Amino acid sequence: MPADPLHRAGTPQRSTTSQPPSGSGASAIEVRRSARRRRTVSAYREGDRTIVLIPARMSEAEEQRWVNVMLDKLAAQESKRALGDAELAERARRLSEQYFDGRARPASVRWVTNQNTRWGSCTPSEGSIRLSHRLQGMPEYVVDYVLVHELAHLLVPGHGPRFWALLEAYPRTERARGYLEGVVAAERLPHVPGARSEHPAG
Repeated sequence: MPADPLHRAGTPQRSTTSQPPSGSGASAIEVRRSARRRRTVSAYREGDRTIVLIPARMSEAEEQRWVNVMLDKLAAQESKRALGDAELAERARRLSEQYFDGRARPASVRWVTNQNTRWGSCTPSEGSIRLSHRLQGMPEYVVDYVLVHELAHLLVPGHGPRFWALLEAYPRTERARGYLEGVVAAERLPHVPGARSEHPAG
């Protein structure tokens, strides 16, 4: 892999290192600020560290927001190998054990290509769960959230208070919902760049 031009000698930059949020898959995050980087943010893995490169002018709040964005993009790139239906069913079984004491027991769990307006669906009477193929390649915690959501429907069919109380067991519900809402919003933009580990910072 070619060296990042920002790593050339003489490039002024400041680094900060922090522990990653839970589930990021890396032991530490190093943020490198560069005066020569104007409008883009990029990230890559370096051993067990995640390096995030940002413009020097960014505020602390912008830095944290972009670190989260780039962690999600890297996770999505690293999980592009799609799970097969059997692996998906096993994952659903583990999630049911973890969050619902094994009470949600689907008869079938599979990917489908005919769900373009919904991320997942469940038919409680048949015990079947179907996930949209559009989820393939998204971060694992997002796929897990959709699975947990549909598993909860095997226990509570509607979207009432009892259903949302079940979803509270999954700790990344809000983050996963925010990610999916962002995907939907991005699809409505006039131009959506391809998923890369570099992103314009605005």
